[in-house]
Amino acid sequence: MERPPYLLVVSDPDPVAQRVAELWGTLPATGGHVDGAPIRTLPSGALLLRRAAHHIHDEQLDRLLPEELRRQGTTLVFPSIHRSERNVPCLTVHPLGNPGPNADVGGRPRALVPTDPHRMADALRRLDEREGEVGLKVTFEATHHGPYLELPAFFVEIGYGTLAAPPVEAVRALAAVLPDLEISGRDRVALAVGGGHYAPHFTELVKERDWAFGHILSRHALLELDRETARRAYEATPGAEGIVAARVEDLNLPALAGVAPRMRDAEAPRRSRDASPTAAASGT
Repeated sequence: MERPPYLLVVSDPDPVAQRVAELWGTLPATGGHVDGAPIRTLPSGALLLRRAAHHIHDEQLDRLLPEELRRQGTTLVFPSIHRSERNVPCLTVHPLGNPGPNADVGGRPRALVPTDPHRMADALRRLDEREGEVGLKVTFEATHHGPYLELPAFFVEIGYGTLAAPPVEAVRALAAVLPDLEISGRDRVALAVGGGHYAPHFTELVKERDWAFGHILSRHALLELDRETARRAYEATPGAEGIVAARVEDLNLPALAGVAPRMRDAEAPRRSRDASPTAAASGT
C-alpha cells in the first residue's frame, strides 16, 4: 500500500531551513497553494512548502493545507536551527508540544502535537550514519515548543554553537536525508518517559534496537505532568504499545498510573544494520 507523502516546511526566517532549501533548488509545483505559496514536490515524492512565518509560531498551519493532505494525515517536517543555552553543536530530532503549563516558545500549555514515530526514528538513524562526514552527533530531544498543530509533526535541527552559519556538511546531510524518510515495519512504538532533555537513553535505543518513539517526556517535564496530559501524550504517539522509561523510578508518578502497559528496553530486538526500512516493511 502506498503511503501518503509528507510535507517539508521551510520557514524563510530560519537560517538552516533556508540553506537546506537552496540545495533542493526550484522544484515543480503540484497545483496546491497555501497563502498563495505553491506546494512543490521533490523527486522522492516528499512535498515542500515555504512559509514567511517563523515556524515555532506558525500556529495551526495544518488547517491551511489542501483538504486532501489534511484527510491523509500528512506529517509536517520542519528543518530548523537548534538553539540552547550552552550552544551545543549537534543534530536533533524532536516532537512538538508543551507537556507543562508554560508555552513560552510557541504552542499551547499542556497541548501535544501528534507524532510520527517511524519517520522520527528513520531521520535519527540516517543522520547518525552520516556522523563521520558531518562531525556532529545526532540526538533526540524531549517534547518541547510549538507550533500547535493537529497533524503529525516534528523538527530536525542543526545546532552550530557560535559559528556564523550552519556547517555545510550538516546542511548537506539534512538535504539528503529529509526527502527520503521511510517507515519501518519492524519498529515497535512506545511513549518515552524520563531522562534528560537530550534523551540519550532513547537515542541509543533507537540506534541499537527496533524502537520508535513518539512523545518523549523528560524527567523535568514529568514533575509538572498531570494525568490528562500523560494520556494525550500516549494517544498522540500513534501505534504505541506501551511506555518505555529511562529508569524504573520514572514510571512511579501517579500521572502515569494506568495510562499504558510498561515495556522493557529489550522487548524490541536488536537492529540489523543492513536491513533497510523498505525491506523490513516488505518482509524481505
